[in-house]
Amino acid sequence: MICKTEDNLDIYYEIQGNTNASETIIFLNGLTQSTLSWFFTMQYFKDKYKIVLMDFIFQGQSSKNAEWRPFDQHAKDITKVLDKENIRKPIVIGLSYGSAVAQHFAVLFPERVSKLILISSFAHSTPYFDAIGLGWARALEVGGYNLLLDVMLPNVLSESYFNNPIIPIEAMKEARKEANQNTEAILNLMRATKERGDYRQELKKITTPTLIIHGEKDLLILPHMANEIHLNIKNSKFVIIPLAGHTLNLEYVPEVCGHIIEFLKS
Repeated sequence: MICKTEDNLDIYYEIQGNTNASETIIFLNGLTQSTLSWFFTMQYFKDKYKIVLMDFIFQGQSSKNAEWRPFDQHAKDITKVLDKENIRKPIVIGLSYGSAVAQHFAVLFPERVSKLILISSFAHSTPYFDAIGLGWARALEVGGYNLLLDVMLPNVLSESYFNNPIIPIEAMKEARKEANQNTEAILNLMRATKERGDYRQELKKITTPTLIIHGEKDLLILPHMANEIHLNIKNSKFVIIPLAGHTLNLEYVPEVCGHIIEFLKS
């Protein structure tokens, strides 16, 4: 389905799960992910919850020919989808880039968040984090998404995933290459992180019950960065998944979903 943004761009979204459920979960993608990225995670929630999947502008099947968007604008785009579907107060789950959007959504629209789950999340940058981002941008500019993916995967998947992948690495590369050939769109997404600044003080405004889940072996966003989110959101719980990397909608999915289910019951 398609929803128009306030600047007349197309957001692609899907409604899945139990469409008659009283509660809704909206899942927000990582940087170069799409709605397909939540397939394994969604299996744990589809019977009990109505589920909204969406591609941000510059992702998947949403519009890609636009000016770059700050995280605040991505957050405002979410409201358009929720309003169209008459969804008032969903559970918001975001991974990495999507978790940053989720933070901004919770700050801008606190009355519209039931519970907040931030996976592989960050609220500030470090020299190490910036160096990885620079390397990704250079790889993208020189060799397109094919080269970026080769550079990116060791940062976002753990050694244990490479040893025992849910989706074989080569199959994953082929599937994601098809959806991410627009170099300019990915650079526009990456610019939102580069321009964001330190968001830690803004997190103090969040009063929504919040769960933060992070992989012990996340090489992109080190665990101490996620702990900063925990320290700045008063009503939050911080969980580390042993041995897991960054892409937690592919890695250690039963463990991650188990923590989410327990949190939603509390």
